[in-house]
Amino acid sequence: MTTTGTLYIDKKSPIHSLDGSIKLLMLLVWTAVAFMFTDIRVFLGLILGGALLIKMANITFKEVKPLVIFLLIFTLFNSLFLILITPTYGSELIDQYTPIFNILGRPLTYETLWFAVTLSLKYLSILPITIIFIFTTHPSRFASSLNKIGVSYKIAYAVNIALRYIPDVRDEFVNIMHAQEARGVAFRKGEDSLINRFKNYNTILIPLVLSSLNRVEVVSNAMNLRGFGSEKTRSWYNGKKYDKFDFLAITLLIIGTIIGILIEKFYLSGFWYPF
Repeated sequence: MTTTGTLYIDKKSPIHSLDGSIKLLMLLVWTAVAFMFTDIRVFLGLILGGALLIKMANITFKEVKPLVIFLLIFTLFNSLFLILITPTYGSELIDQYTPIFNILGRPLTYETLWFAVTLSLKYLSILPITIIFIFTTHPSRFASSLNKIGVSYKIAYAVNIALRYIPDVRDEFVNIMHAQEARGVAFRKGEDSLINRFKNYNTILIPLVLSSLNRVEVVSNAMNLRGFGSEKTRSWYNGKKYDKFDFLAITLLIIGTIIGILIEKFYLSGFWYPF
């Protein structure tokens, strides 16, 4: 996070120079393509392509480590729940059953394990473009680019505030947790049981909500005092016109979307199981 109070990392790269609306379009198209398929080969290709984009953006693992760890944990739990609740789901998709052992009286199959891995890679394939969007898009420039393509400046400014507020919520969460730890509330491993530590997070929730509401009121009053919303249009201090690189990115997105649709329709439709 930079001194601007956002997750934006200010660096010089072709990805940073892209207009914010183009990167939003990239995120939407990338996500749509990922959810079109249930094929591990496509997801590996997306992950590799995303890693190259991150390399182009000069973003290091240390800078995005918290987001990566969060998504990895989410993906792991999602796969575990899938295996526990529907241990034969993968087999039902392709009508092939190869049992391994029983879970809660139902057989877990190799096909379901493969499906769980495939689903995990589906989520992970969206991670690179999410990192690109969050860490290379300046909130104010993104808001101006949204307004430029026809989005109401009120909505665009709300998006701007939301992006700026994410790090503030995180910092406030940490501050409240440290204050509760000073009062003897246990949050760390070894201080109490896992269940009690989860329950203790309730002591953070209410102060965090109240603090957030207070911040909302302060921002709302400041905007009202400045007459925000009294005009139908507004100008932007941060803004840029589309350049050749933006148009190149749009062209590549259109071509990629068409290729993805054709591949899904004629070659890689359905769940791919190689065994």
